[in-house]
Amino acid sequence: MGEPRMSNIKCCWTCPEDWDQWSRWLAAGLHARNRWRLPVLLMGILFARGRRTVTTWLRAAGVSPDFQDYYYFLGPLGRKTKIVAARLLVLLLRTLPLPDRLLAVIDDTPTKRYGPMVEGADIHRNPTPGPADQKYLYGHIWVTLSLAVRHPRFGSLALPLLAMLYVRRKTMAAIPKWRGWTFATKLVLAARLVEWIAPIVKKAGKTLWIVVDGGYTKAPFLRRVLRTGVTVVGRLRKDAALRDLPRKPRRGQRPGRGRPPKYGKNRISLAKRAAHLYGWETAECTVYGRTVTKVYKTFLATYRPVGGAIRVVIVLEDHDWFPFFSTDPNATAVEIIEAFADRATIEQDFHDVKEVWGTGQQQVRNIWTNMAVYHLNLWIHTLVELWSWNRPHGELCDRRLSPWDDATRRPSHADRRKALQRNIMQRELSTLAATKRLPRKILRLAKRLMALAV
Repeated sequence: MGEPRMSNIKCCWTCPEDWDQWSRWLAAGLHARNRWRLPVLLMGILFARGRRTVTTWLRAAGVSPDFQDYYYFLGPLGRKTKIVAARLLVLLLRTLPLPDRLLAVIDDTPTKRYGPMVEGADIHRNPTPGPADQKYLYGHIWVTLSLAVRHPRFGSLALPLLAMLYVRRKTMAAIPKWRGWTFATKLVLAARLVEWIAPIVKKAGKTLWIVVDGGYTKAPFLRRVLRTGVTVVGRLRKDAALRDLPRKPRRGQRPGRGRPPKYGKNRISLAKRAAHLYGWETAECTVYGRTVTKVYKTFLATYRPVGGAIRVVIVLEDHDWFPFFSTDPNATAVEIIEAFADRATIEQDFHDVKEVWGTGQQQVRNIWTNMAVYHLNLWIHTLVELWSWNRPHGELCDRRLSPWDDATRRPSHADRRKALQRNIMQRELSTLAATKRLPRKILRLAKRLMALAV
């Protein structure tokens, strides 16, 4: 059976032309029989209100008689997240004015889940507990990759693409074997993300930097991803086992037998280097969208988890010092500092996909269905940012109903979502007004209701 006609889609919204093209482009990587359901789900997620369950999505999309088919669609979608994410990455590469060197950020985040029958869920440490939260939560852990970009007006952004679900070995027993799920550590999952994105970026003729926190700067991750040709920027432990560079043979001196040494004989103490009063430099860096002056020290060292030389940067802050590194010894200190600062954009991603899109609220149990719903939240986040990229500030920040708000502030992701909702609803209203001559009073009332709705 071929692809159904788009007239069969039970969606009550008329989306912009570019959005329609993008959603169809993503869906083209799925089976022809059901690919048309992806754009419908995306529109449902966009307009869903209240608790963001899958049922809420379907209700917002206007789906009623065949709602069960959408649940059946989610399981296979969860198995094909790499395919859809790859098409999304290609879409970004073709649409956005990206530099020759791309920056990808990897980190993990938990999502709360409820119920003992949710496959893959377990008790995990809560990295950001609020005043009323506990130190631990029950849910999923997602190792997520986002593309960090810089908007010409709004500063650094992160566009989530792909994630891997971390399931503890002891939790594997609760997952049926026929699901085809296998155990992997966070480091292995992160390495798989790099192995997924590296060939796509290379084919596009660009280089790739991977930015990770200190939890991922370990040999099982570093040794594996460096084989893909990427550069890794990360945070070092203050007690990291660094050594100096191996001594080169003097002029006219014969090299010794065997392979030349990769590591120096002398141990480097980061604490002693940071305590030295001399050797500090200053430079202007773009950090969190602002130009600031950083005090730093930089030098070359060798590091066994990398398998060779690295560029080390010690940054001096108000009350402490922090060490960073790059696997590219030729990288500058400013490049390393700015790259690691852009890692914070993924934290904003995690906040938005939870608070704006309600990820984790979907009441599904199947592990592959959980994969699908989490990625749907990631992808619509990226699509909204893509749609907003060239929109004027006034369109993204509508302050007519809140004049007390700062009209010049950077539009939040929630603002961008509301702007897209307004755009679609205005299209609906314009289409209605063009087909039927409505009284001006009715049109004004419809616009007021639309403003209140979003």
